[in-house]
Amino acid sequence: METDSRYSGSMQTMKGVVTRGINNIYSIVPLESIQDLAHATVYCCRIKGKVLQGVDDVYNPLAVGDRVEFMLHNGTEGQILTRLPRSGSFERWNSKSDSNQTVVANMDLIVCVASVDDPPFRPRFIDRVIVCAHDNPMLIVLNKCDLMMTEEENERFLLYGKLGFDTFAMSVLDVAGVEALKKLLKGRICAFVGQSGVGKSTLINALLGNSDTQKTGVVSEKFHRGKHTTNHAIMLPGDGFILIDTPGVREILIPHIDPFAIGASFPEFREPSRYCSFQRCLHDHEPDCAVKKLVESGVIYQDRYESYLRMLASLEERPESWESDRR
Repeated sequence: METDSRYSGSMQTMKGVVTRGINNIYSIVPLESIQDLAHATVYCCRIKGKVLQGVDDVYNPLAVGDRVEFMLHNGTEGQILTRLPRSGSFERWNSKSDSNQTVVANMDLIVCVASVDDPPFRPRFIDRVIVCAHDNPMLIVLNKCDLMMTEEENERFLLYGKLGFDTFAMSVLDVAGVEALKKLLKGRICAFVGQSGVGKSTLINALLGNSDTQKTGVVSEKFHRGKHTTNHAIMLPGDGFILIDTPGVREILIPHIDPFAIGASFPEFREPSRYCSFQRCLHDHEPDCAVKKLVESGVIYQDRYESYLRMLASLEERPESWESDRR
């Protein structure tokens, strides 16, 4: 804790980490206490002046995992002064506000949870999560492996490992699998993302050793979609690791970014892109595209390419603001 000369009186400023945010009220623990999260003092803070200086054109100025400077004014209550630089973030497009939304920041690992069935395995959802992750370290966890996969689904899942992504297949009902996953999370702040119904909250409860930590729900029989059980992101202490549970979603939209950044998230595009006729090639309608040639020959998986094209098309439906935003 330190006194800052910018503020009068006995006001004291601290550096902390956002562990939860609801209705513009943020729970913050001191930065030096983050590794002992279970016993850390929690401060209840609002943004000073309601607008965070230097942060604009986004849906939310702060996300769970953000490091901030805040000022205490009444016991465990305070005001957030600034957001410290981020080391990484997971973003998605918020269609209601027509802006990018940061779901979590400064995580060491993003854990994308998918399921074999109920709801069905949806690799294109995983593809979009990869783009939203912005090249941050990622682990793809396939849950409910006690259920049967088709040969095509298994091939599609194994493809991620061949492309260089870390993968882990398990069932939350298997104690050995849960323990093995714990070892992969050790020493890290891990953000869990996934579709509703894939068992994300149940898996988090198993990892934390408490069946009541996060609410769990059932899958809709009519639509084979999960029911939302987590409605806001929250940071939770584990045994040697920290978990961030994020709200389950039925679909995830990629953030509004430079369209060329989408192709950069596809490892199989990177080498052949060097041989495209256009060095700023979107691998869509351009002639003599090396990526498209490999798709046609079967070297690049057709469904991955189709997944890429759908993401590219989704940007065309949004306001063309990304160019000015990046200047």
